[in-house]
Amino acid sequence: MTAAVSHKSLKVGIFGIGLDTYWPQFEGLEERLRGYVEVVAQRIERPGVEVIKLGLVDTPEKALAAGHEFRRADVDLIFLYVTTYALSSTVLPAVRRAKVPVIILNLSPAAAIDYACFNRLGDRTKMTGEWLAHCSPCPVPEIANVFQRSGIPFYQVSGMLENDPAAWAEIGEWIEAARVARVMEHNRLGVMGHYYGGMLDIYTDLTVQAACFGGHIEILEVEELASLRREATEASVDRRVADFMKAFDVEADCSGEELRRAARTSVALDRLVEQHRLGSLAYYHKGTGNADNEEAIRSIILGTSLLTARGIPVAGEYEIKNVQAMKIMDAFGAGGSFTEYYAVDYNDDVVLMGHDGPGHIAIAEGKTKVRPLTVYHGKTGRGLSVEMSVKHGPVTLLAVAESAQGKLKLVVAEGASVPGPVLEIGNTNSRYRFPIGARRFMNEWNATGPAHHCAVGLGHISSKLKKLGFLLGMEYVQVC
Repeated sequence: MTAAVSHKSLKVGIFGIGLDTYWPQFEGLEERLRGYVEVVAQRIERPGVEVIKLGLVDTPEKALAAGHEFRRADVDLIFLYVTTYALSSTVLPAVRRAKVPVIILNLSPAAAIDYACFNRLGDRTKMTGEWLAHCSPCPVPEIANVFQRSGIPFYQVSGMLENDPAAWAEIGEWIEAARVARVMEHNRLGVMGHYYGGMLDIYTDLTVQAACFGGHIEILEVEELASLRREATEASVDRRVADFMKAFDVEADCSGEELRRAARTSVALDRLVEQHRLGSLAYYHKGTGNADNEEAIRSIILGTSLLTARGIPVAGEYEIKNVQAMKIMDAFGAGGSFTEYYAVDYNDDVVLMGHDGPGHIAIAEGKTKVRPLTVYHGKTGRGLSVEMSVKHGPVTLLAVAESAQGKLKLVVAEGASVPGPVLEIGNTNSRYRFPIGARRFMNEWNATGPAHHCAVGLGHISSKLKKLGFLLGMEYVQVC
């Protein structure tokens, strides 16, 4: 049980740096700076974050010991608080061995030195000690130079230790981005079935996905889902139908037979997820020639929508890259619904986006409708489908794109989900307005070379996604 908790916790290292030569020269300086480091450590602490505090490191020997400690603690991220001038030899050993990204905190203890008070001290030794307590910016260029030459990824937050919401918001975003990187590192992604034939843009290399995001990719058979459907009890199906009636606005023309078929598949999906400990799933299967497989796949949409709303995003069309994007968005608490361009309304300058298959019902505007479809366009079978729009307000789009060189990158755009008429065709459908306009948005988004699917989530979170890209070593492109 203890291991499971540790596994889920983000581990953040924190240490401050100083120069031991100063301590006998300037009375009280060391204690003052140690207090600053403790302030930072306390403000970093929050639920789900384990903070490894190493205090003030002021010699190369202590730095080497700190490096071993960070490595033993298996930290995900290190915050380096620069309290005053310190030698770069006091920094490099502490982070080199840990081999994780470093955030340099260049935080002054006040907005400015009180010059009049400072100059009235009269004792130049005391004056120098006071100056050194405000000297955090001084060694940052030296540290940055050494980190660059050593190949150590780093970022900086400059500001004030107190009364600086902007700086602390940025620090919070680094912690959040590191937490999401850890979620991806430990995610178990299931892939079931096969690609939609000919949809070349979505094909991807599973090894590249694992190398970039971490995690485990579990190859699943549709036959296993079909077998689990046969094992579902009538009582469990009854309970799931009742769950549907609470979670969805089930239209009157949905037959009881189709609801029970979807409920049986939903129960089986939950067991599949539980047995393989899945955190996300991508699927597609025709099922042609195998009645059990076809029935399982054609009745999958309600169950996969419930899973997506529970933080286990499911992408149709075997869209592995996009389910990674959906998982990222959901881990940030933004949701992450599967979407693509539907059409453009040039009169209102909005892009209509949505998709068939599962939707993220937890981020829907109102209750998600369930409608019967006599045909799934471009796919085998018929059955129940979900119709929803994303909540009105700010949204962020995220695509995991793959370059000609086989490298992954994050493509991001911010816009707004706006009210207005949508297509009532039993699919997810929303109207999105972008600050650069519909025409320019589409041109610039397409120019980045994404697949035609992306994930949409609530809020503007591009600054967090940019930090995640940095932590994962991925290229980041923002369209708007």
